[in-house]
Amino acid sequence: MSQFAINIIFVGGSFLLYILIAIWAKAGSTKDFYVAGGGVHPVTNGMAIGADWMSAASFISMAGLIAAGGYSNSTFLMGWTGGYVLLAPYLRKFGKFTVPEFIGDRFYSKNARLVAVICLIVASVTYVIGQMAGAGVAFSRFLEVDSTMGLIIAAVVVFVYAVLGGMKGITYTQVAQYCVLIVAYTIPAVFISLQLTGNPLPPLGLFSTHIDSGMPILEKLNQVITDLGFNSYTADIDNKLNMVLFTLSLMIGTAGLPHVIIRFFTVPKVADARWSAGWALVFIALLYLTAPAVASMARLNLMTTIYPDGTDAAPILYEDRPNWVKEWEITGLIKFEDKNNDGRIQLYNDTPAYQAEAEARGWAGNELTVNRDILVLANPEIANLPGWVVGLIAAGGLAAALSTAAGLLLAISSAVSHDLIKGSINPNISEKGELLAARISMSVAIVVATYLGANPPGFAAQVVALAFGIAAASLFPALMMGIFSKRVNNIGAIAGMLTGLAFTLIYIFVYKGWLFIPGTNNLPDTPDNWVMGISPLSIGAIGAIVNFAVAFVVSNVTEEPPVEIQELVESVRYPRGAGSAHDH
Repeated sequence: MSQFAINIIFVGGSFLLYILIAIWAKAGSTKDFYVAGGGVHPVTNGMAIGADWMSAASFISMAGLIAAGGYSNSTFLMGWTGGYVLLAPYLRKFGKFTVPEFIGDRFYSKNARLVAVICLIVASVTYVIGQMAGAGVAFSRFLEVDSTMGLIIAAVVVFVYAVLGGMKGITYTQVAQYCVLIVAYTIPAVFISLQLTGNPLPPLGLFSTHIDSGMPILEKLNQVITDLGFNSYTADIDNKLNMVLFTLSLMIGTAGLPHVIIRFFTVPKVADARWSAGWALVFIALLYLTAPAVASMARLNLMTTIYPDGTDAAPILYEDRPNWVKEWEITGLIKFEDKNNDGRIQLYNDTPAYQAEAEARGWAGNELTVNRDILVLANPEIANLPGWVVGLIAAGGLAAALSTAAGLLLAISSAVSHDLIKGSINPNISEKGELLAARISMSVAIVVATYLGANPPGFAAQVVALAFGIAAASLFPALMMGIFSKRVNNIGAIAGMLTGLAFTLIYIFVYKGWLFIPGTNNLPDTPDNWVMGISPLSIGAIGAIVNFAVAFVVSNVTEEPPVEIQELVESVRYPRGAGSAHDH
């Protein structure tokens, strides 16, 4: 059986499962659509949160970034951890359907709710672009179509099970997707760890001995890549400020991400929200503890594919390139250009610092371009694992991308239908009309996300990091102050959210080249040009500080919140009883 046929079986079988689950769990009410009826078991919810959380960025792109940058990109691992456990029980006690609804009620203002809708949509749309881009990468290789067609296929699948099932369908679909993605991620990692180190546990294999060289595997990797002009894989980071801010941005962005927060509204009790968070951390840890090993072993496998003897002396002939390179070349995500016409593949760090060494060898520039997002997906093929493993990781990568995309699209549609239409435009809309509006808004969101996903502003994980920064600068401070401060009022919250969002977006847009500032030549997105070395991916942490500061200053020079609002804050902070999500 051909590899294509195997891929079709695994991918098609998983898609059929998701769609059947969506049909079985079809949402029949707004409560089903928004919070799955409010009766999801904590273990089930924890697994669904894990799938919602471990997106294409985690499954496909994070290991690729760590593989390329080594220790310097471990900030993704440190930042993408349990930030959401900060707020989950409190928001569940409040008993609302959506994040903007909480903000609107807590700050007793429809305008605050509307601003929260804007912040949510900007963050979620940015995030979903990364998911659709990741899905396009996976589809383009495993279904042998171009990435645009891959995006369209992904959009159709999400449309069927997300629009039909709402939160109820998405919840049980995500449980299945978690099982698929975690098995798909760990099985190839176990095989590759055994091949390279003899240790079946990838996290331990990372600190084991490389079988072929007898060296510690990280030491071997450092030797291979530094000989080719790359930085040491385990080298320390020079800019500690940017590292801390980036990690902080990811962590507090996590706590402010609406598609994760709304999952805690689906359980019956506050205690269940806490248990859901605990189970989610267990399920997430299975992948996150494996990712560094997958990254380092993928990088070593890639380098030794191009330099089979493990040194830079004899690059492989292009005509002898392995099948996995040929297959990925079809997608355009691996590109080769023979710049010195010697028929060999030169892969090295093409920088001025290494130029003299390269010229001495007769090299005329790096000749192989590898998209970082493919490394995890290509890992089984690089290591010559059985065809069923390749099919399995195809299904896993798509499960990761589609599960998070569905959660984000639900957050967007809920914000539009429940917070914008029912909350502001037409408060008397019927439940049937609201459900229809939710499905239409999700359909529109899918179309927009697919269009933007065709031209993402970076690798999947980088796009997602921008979304975290936006959530950190806009929603997280409002949620924190709404729960832990009785003094912050509606005017302060609105001013803080708008200022934090505007500050962060302007910084990102300037350095990504999307906003031209008169008198400048479009500042390049490089550390030398960043203010105090703070990257656009890290600026969300500063945006959050700006948000907090503005909100507190404005609140303290304006009237205190009403007494009943202060009592509400007190009751949320020291919860008694379960609370329940309910219709409005």
